[in-house]
Amino acid sequence: MPCALWPFSVGKLMDEQTWLEGSIAVSAALIGRSRPIYAVYVQRNKWNRETRRVRELATAADIPVELAEPAFIAERAAGKTHGGVLAAVGPRQMLALSDLLVGEGRPFIVMLDGVEDPFNFGQAVRSLYAAGATGLVLPPRNWLSAAGVVARSSAGASELMPTAVADSAAAAADYFRQQGLLIAGTARETAVSIYDADLTQPLFLLIGGEKRGISRSFWQKADLRLTVPYGRAYGRSLGTTASTSALAFEVMRQRRQR
Repeated sequence: MPCALWPFSVGKLMDEQTWLEGSIAVSAALIGRSRPIYAVYVQRNKWNRETRRVRELATAADIPVELAEPAFIAERAAGKTHGGVLAAVGPRQMLALSDLLVGEGRPFIVMLDGVEDPFNFGQAVRSLYAAGATGLVLPPRNWLSAAGVVARSSAGASELMPTAVADSAAAAADYFRQQGLLIAGTARETAVSIYDADLTQPLFLLIGGEKRGISRSFWQKADLRLTVPYGRAYGRSLGTTASTSALAFEVMRQRRQR
């Protein structure tokens, strides 16, 4: 992944700036080096093992660390789970689609399309990263405003996952098919159970949001349509986070077995 352009001075807070909060999210951003980090703030009365780790990572990257009053932290944090740690950050550095394939013998790349809720999005990325997905593809949009929620709900996974942007799901599918990946998507009709499909091949998987799902044009391009079988008759679809977890960990299970 590309390194953020460090160091920055404390006063060089860019127009495109937001806040990451909590030691887990801030540490992940420092480790992943996936975005510019302008400064780290630690609440005066919050020195502990986690905050010391944040300070060590920031110092090693030559990023300013400042002690802050509780009111400064509370005014900028979105919730109360910040643990006294904030970072002023810039936009996420995105990779090219080709970068997601570098060094990967059997890539497992996922595109999340139409997931509007940043908390659900972060939870889905968390599952993908934990299950070993090698890359994430996103549609074009401004993710800066939701960066704090996504980083927190993903437990920092969104800062560590190699991530690229594609103009559309169809464009991403066309590219990865040319690179020899199997193109798969979730569906309810004429679909194969995830337990019966061979998911050990190089794979590009599209997971749609709960409202729009996957477009018919993508279904027509897909080599494989997947469904998550239920344990009883139930006419409702799984939420994005649940279906993402089921799919990702089944890919991991099959690849470990074979």
